[in-house]
Amino acid sequence: METHSSGLDDPVYAAFAWGRYKKLMWWMTGVSAFTGIASLIILGLTIGKLPVLMTLFIGGGIFLSVLLCAALMGLVFLSSGSGHDETVIDPLEDFRQ
Repeated sequence: METHSSGLDDPVYAAFAWGRYKKLMWWMTGVSAFTGIASLIILGLTIGKLPVLMTLFIGGGIFLSVLLCAALMGLVFLSSGSGHDETVIDPLEDFRQ
């Protein structure tokens, strides 16, 4: 069985790729906070005054949902961009046509 190497096996490239991912996550944390605050403002303008606990849960839920989506998509891009996806060995490759 042959082994493949990915870009993440190289420490220099891995540091670069993870640094880029962390930079993306810092930006997306700001975008998530903006989205949560903007949604609370829109809700406040359309519905009116909301209870404090409801406001915290809605804002936190929107913030965490957007941040989780960004984290998972960032990991997909990290895996694909570093060549890590190509290193996967398919055990059924010989049986497919």
